[in-house]
Amino acid sequence: MSEASEATGTIGADGAIAAVRTSGLAKRFGANWAVAGIDLVVPSGSFAGLVGPNGAGKTTTLAMVTGLLRPDAGLAQVGGHDVWTDPVTVKTRIGVLPEGLRLFERLSGRELLAYNGRLRRLPAAEIDGRSQDLLRLMGLDADADKLVVDYSTGMRKKIGLAAALLHNPSVLFLDEPFEGVDPVSANTIREVLVRYTASGATVVFSSHVMELVERLCDWVTVMVQGRIVAQGTTGSVRGDRSLNDAFIDLVGGGPAATQDLAWLGRSPG
Repeated sequence: MSEASEATGTIGADGAIAAVRTSGLAKRFGANWAVAGIDLVVPSGSFAGLVGPNGAGKTTTLAMVTGLLRPDAGLAQVGGHDVWTDPVTVKTRIGVLPEGLRLFERLSGRELLAYNGRLRRLPAAEIDGRSQDLLRLMGLDADADKLVVDYSTGMRKKIGLAAALLHNPSVLFLDEPFEGVDPVSANTIREVLVRYTASGATVVFSSHVMELVERLCDWVTVMVQGRIVAQGTTGSVRGDRSLNDAFIDLVGGGPAATQDLAWLGRSPG
């Protein structure tokens, strides 16, 4: 399936504006094109997965769409607003949980949310109320006054997600949100995201775990070597296979050549 095969047929037919749309978006590092002119579409209200092997360009794409990295070519829009010519409007509408999340570690979880709320110019009473709701929802209320430096990986992901949700964005971007997270924390994050999209908001997240994407997402974009090789509903991309099998076919993976590893596992003779 080409990247346009489903995007042009289902997005915009009813006049709705896509949550995310790019046109010819590209980024080069030296002589290498990390993202080679992609036309990405994410429908409003969808739970969208951005998948691909390591080095496919997923993180670079998310960085450009969220205004963290300037593209070398092409356009990016969120809710119909250009990311680079109308950055203030876009940033009020998005929440971001980047890969390798860096937090203010000498603040407590509660203080971190308060700081983020003030940056967003939310009223103090609204910050307090929303912070308490999010801390409780994330299972962090008992640790709200503990310094972030003492948080586990799962707790850091949850407080980072809470900070990204505090201003009630319409589109949430997550880069590998479940990586390094324990099963209990991962389940909490999943429940929060499902509840969020059920309200009509949009989630875009990258992941290497096809089973997770297949279970959560109703829209999938597959990237390989900086290009989109498939895009559409999860069912259309998957076909009559599992999403994992479809992914392997699309990225060109195959059975490992094990004949050269005949020595592996043998005990010293």
